[in-house]
Amino acid sequence: MSGHIRRRGERSWELKYEAGTDPGTGLRLTKYRSFKGTKREAQAELVRLLETVRLGDHVDASKMTLAEYLDRWEAGWAATQVGPKTRERYVELLRLHVRPHIGALPLHKLQLVHLTDLYGQLLRQDAAGLSPRTVGHVHRVIHKTLNVAVEWKLLTRNVATNAKPPKVQAREIEILGVEQAQKILQALRGNSGLYPIIMAALATGMRRGELLALRWSDVDYLGGKVRVERSIEQTASGLRIKEPKTKHGRRNIKVPPSVLTELKAHWKDQQEQRLKLGLGRSGDDDLVFADWDGSVRNPNVTTRQWFRALAQFKLPAISLHALRHTHASQLIAAGLDVLTISRRLGHASPTITLNVYGHLFSNSDDRAADVVETAFGKALTD
Repeated sequence: MSGHIRRRGERSWELKYEAGTDPGTGLRLTKYRSFKGTKREAQAELVRLLETVRLGDHVDASKMTLAEYLDRWEAGWAATQVGPKTRERYVELLRLHVRPHIGALPLHKLQLVHLTDLYGQLLRQDAAGLSPRTVGHVHRVIHKTLNVAVEWKLLTRNVATNAKPPKVQAREIEILGVEQAQKILQALRGNSGLYPIIMAALATGMRRGELLALRWSDVDYLGGKVRVERSIEQTASGLRIKEPKTKHGRRNIKVPPSVLTELKAHWKDQQEQRLKLGLGRSGDDDLVFADWDGSVRNPNVTTRQWFRALAQFKLPAISLHALRHTHASQLIAAGLDVLTISRRLGHASPTITLNVYGHLFSNSDDRAADVVETAFGKALTD
């Protein structure tokens, strides 16, 4: 097998190489590939292409459509590099909003203008048009898929890098006032299935999946804390338990004595229920917020039960996630620093905390001036 390069521009090259023989005719196959970079980089790429032919791994990107590439990406990269729930969402976005519009395009001919037109088309689909936020999700998935195409040497650059999805207006997060939260707790106190979950959500700021995956061994009564080490998510194939995405997702959360007292009362109620069902006492690995029969609670069913309870007591229809926001808002109002709040919520970075809750932090510039006055004022006026 042989090949050579030919200059086409200042930093562009044509790579010509033999790619085996045509199985139908037996004739030698000659392939051409455009490449941008230095001559040394073009030579290295030619060597790589020849090596893929020698090993039988050569893929003719010039004939591959975007849809065919997405098939490989979903079966290869997405199946091994992200969780099932995330993969389902990626595949759904590509199936509904990318493949029908630009899937037939040759991969190597995909240009920035195609993506710009696609985003506009998705916004304008009559009454079924997507929101700017969803179009932004589509853009991020496309960018991720094309990054892999570059890594696989099927493309020399990611055209989505310069694409601009529509601007998204910031959404106001749902937050309960102290009186509203107390009213909800009082209304739900007789609901043995929901009350402990809602109480714990307000007290810890844990996510729905984290709460439903909590085990009794994760509750440290002596240390006054709960450990978050896993979460439950719902996928098309059923429920699965997963570990936190980042190291900060695995954390210890301090809780006040009143919450520990509530958890002890919940444990006692749970034992009575288990004995009635002939299940025996809860073990360390049994779930704190299990379903009535000791099984894993379905997250979506729990959310529906929550909304039904709110409607029953004529309470405002807020999401379960609003309890996490409410917890964070109370910490901010109490003057806790952003790093402590970020760690307690399990955010990967305090930047995420500021992006979500930055508007809740009061303007402390006046206080900053007082600090400077205290530290340096005497020296400045002497």
